[in-house]
Amino acid sequence: MTDSQKSDETATDLTDAAASAADGAGTAATGTSAAEAPGTAPAAQEEAAGGAPAGGTSTEEASAAAPAPAPSPRPAAPSPAAFASRSKPAAAAPAAAAAPAAPATSLAEASKWGRVEGDGHVFLTIDGAEHPVGQYPGVSDDEALTYFARKYDDVVAQIVLLEQRVSSKAPSTDMQKTVTHLREQLAERNMVGDLRSAEARLDKLSGQIDALEKAEKAEHDAVRASELAAREAIVAEAEQISAQDPAQTQWKTSSARMNELFENWKAAQKSGVRLGRSNEDALWKRFRAARTVFDRHRRAYFSQLDSNNSAAKSAKEKLIAEAEALSSSTDWGYAAGEYRRLMDQWKASPRASRKDDDALWARFRAAQDVFFTNRQAANDEIDQEYAANLKVKETLLAEANTILPVRDLAAAKKALQSVRDRWEEAGKVPRADMGRIEAGLRKVEDAVRQAEEEQWQRSNPERKARTNSALSQLESAIAGLQEDLAAAEKTGDQRKIKAAREALEARQAWLDQIQRSASELA
Repeated sequence: MTDSQKSDETATDLTDAAASAADGAGTAATGTSAAEAPGTAPAAQEEAAGGAPAGGTSTEEASAAAPAPAPSPRPAAPSPAAFASRSKPAAAAPAAAAAPAAPATSLAEASKWGRVEGDGHVFLTIDGAEHPVGQYPGVSDDEALTYFARKYDDVVAQIVLLEQRVSSKAPSTDMQKTVTHLREQLAERNMVGDLRSAEARLDKLSGQIDALEKAEKAEHDAVRASELAAREAIVAEAEQISAQDPAQTQWKTSSARMNELFENWKAAQKSGVRLGRSNEDALWKRFRAARTVFDRHRRAYFSQLDSNNSAAKSAKEKLIAEAEALSSSTDWGYAAGEYRRLMDQWKASPRASRKDDDALWARFRAAQDVFFTNRQAANDEIDQEYAANLKVKETLLAEANTILPVRDLAAAKKALQSVRDRWEEAGKVPRADMGRIEAGLRKVEDAVRQAEEEQWQRSNPERKARTNSALSQLESAIAGLQEDLAAAEKTGDQRKIKAAREALEARQAWLDQIQRSASELA
């Protein structure tokens, strides 16, 4: 409780005039005016503890320096015991409930560490030596000793609270400062209690706080290393994306991923742990450079793409103009050839964007469709006119097939010529049936031509002469081999007999073959 709170409580607990008179008498004995006593007695003793020791000014000196005015009725100053027994204000209740207070030092315990001498002069015994603590005049010795013991209790309560924070592993921020502050309070020697015990507890707390700080630092370093690795991964992926070949890059996917990486970077920058200015600046420069390169490649790619798209559109527009000009042509053969040429050029032309290319192809195909639709309509009309011709040619084809197989070449040639003459007179047939009809007549023509060729081969004088010459040579050779065989048989030479017989059989086989060919030619 601060001095101002004590003064406020003093003002609210004014007693009757009799108590005031008693207070005036006590004040006069110490050389302090009655007007100063209620609110300044505790503050005066704290001031004495912080500066010159209490008791340095005698009662006579105090009386000479400031003559006491005539006593007047004043309220009595509440004793330290009264302060201790009063309930705390409602506003302070939550703070008191947050952590259990340290046990209050009893009067007997306080007496071990301090004593009161004279008119409220209090002394602290520590390490066998006494130290003046302060003065609380106008009260009993017990009350004066209890007042300074409560100051010790306040420090111990703060130590207990700090011990609880350390044991619960609360953030160690400013804990060492609190230990230092409490040490300084104990070093002022303005309280009564076991100061060495409190200092030992502070020593222990200091070591525990050091360990807690190290653990926090290790955890912070681990989190920082993890955050650094995550940030490095963002930068590395951004650099990988920016290093892709622009011609092979999937720009939609890559742009979406680069934007996602940027959002991840901002989230890490906002809510992640700090990596240190040097690390963050270096990583940001790399990330920014990767995004800049990627953006430059993307702009250049799409700029070139727009240029290529414009050139492709221009080239295909020209092809479309030619196709549309041909769409009304009735020169079916020429226009069909031109459309094949235009199609080849279309395939060789570079592609525009998908949307533009689809639109251009639709126009080109529409021009083709107009022409081929008109041609098909014209062909359908012609086919209707040629339907009667088809029936005539089918009858002629059936007549031509009766020539096969060719037995009499002259009769076959005469019949085929008759069919041909009438075939030409019949005229054209529908395009769909033209191939079938022409192939049927061609088959008959080929059969007649083959029969004619075979007859020529049989009647060829040169071939006959060659055949006769071969027959003569074989017959002469066979006669010679027969003589050799007979001579060998007379001698009984089996090797010569076998050789002569094999040669004779081979020549005889050749002779038989040539004789059959000659028979066929005849």
